Amino acid sequence: MAHAVISCLHANLAATEAVLCDIDQLGIDTITCLGDLVGYGPQPNEVVELIRARQIPSCQGCWDEDIIEGLNSCECSYPSQLAERRGQRAHHWTAAQLSEENKAFLASLPLSLRRDRLLFVHGSPNSQHEYLLPDMNAFAALERVEAAQADTLFCGHTHRPYVRELREGVIKMRLRRAVANPGPDIEREVDLPVRRIVNAGSVGEPRHGGTSATYVIHHEQDDSVEIREVPYDVERTCQAIVAAGLPPLFAWRLRHGFEYAERADDASHVCER
Repeated sequence: MAHAVISCLHANLAATEAVLCDIDQLGIDTITCLGDLVGYGPQPNEVVELIRARQIPSCQGCWDEDIIEGLNSCECSYPSQLAERRGQRAHHWTAAQLSEENKAFLASLPLSLRRDRLLFVHGSPNSQHEYLLPDMNAFAALERVEAAQADTLFCGHTHRPYVRELREGVIKMRLRRAVANPGPDIEREVDLPVRRIVNAGSVGEPRHGGTSATYVIHHEQDDSVEIREVPYDVERTCQAIVAAGLPPLFAWRLRHGFEYAERADDASHVCER
């Protein structure tokens, strides 16, 4: 049995439709969404309503949270103040566009979903806003998975897909004896189990260097994971971004497939919250 995992749709209807069509053509019936249904893109209501109509289980992403709770979380992950202002502009536009019914749906989404030893989150088990990057310290990455009591952790948020196996980990401990019971220190080693982090990338705003939407398929029979890329009508979304009055740079980065920020012009970002 195959199971599709999608993430970071970001109100991009053309990309979402293309990915769901690809999943349907493969005959996959089980889909899990890792959140960020809205944000940046020009069709927030249409994308939310499509996920609702398909009854796709979804956890809450950082954009989904911020639309409901307001911009209260620290967003120092923005690489510059100019990038943060664009994000704020998109936030206010999205909040104004979304229907109350769709806002209530986003508010109802859980922070995580679980299927046996598979855990599904947006950013990490700790927060929708935490990035689990592929080069994250191996022990810290293993701690995120092991603390969540999972064998495989599915996440999104980075917009770049990857599969990372955490194996051959060893914790070395040295136990020092109490003064009242002198003697040599006791050394022990604990072998850590193999764990895995799977990032589904992004349907609606890929940043892996290409314009195709990405998602992953988990083949449950052999526990393998496949990263899929799906081309879609990028220009359709870019034209809708400009027509909606959203920052034109959002269209530019969709056409190029990576993040853009004015690091040289504004290198010293200071959080405003």
